[in-house]
Amino acid sequence: MSRFGDLLSGNATPAPSPEPVVEEPIVVAESPIVEEDSTNYQDEIEEEFVETFPYESDLSIHDMSKSELEEYGRTVGIELDRRHSRKRLVRELEEYLTDS
Repeated sequence: MSRFGDLLSGNATPAPSPEPVVEEPIVVAESPIVEEDSTNYQDEIEEEFVETFPYESDLSIHDMSKSELEEYGRTVGIELDRRHSRKRLVRELEEYLTDS
């Protein structure tokens, strides 16, 4: 009979006790202590710097989205309002660029 049937009939044999778990101690290697950081982080930052906009000759403000127009306007020195239409933003930016 199966174990379940043995339990129902009352002929249950006790389950074998599990083997005791013996934990072995973990050896932790100590890391070397560095007294002074000699890394020049400024050089790394300058190497990772990438311009957000290409040269102006490669720009086509007519193909930019409203958020891109706003970002580009900030780099040139004008604050554009994204609540206006894209056509109006392009017109304002062109007027600003021709005046300056």
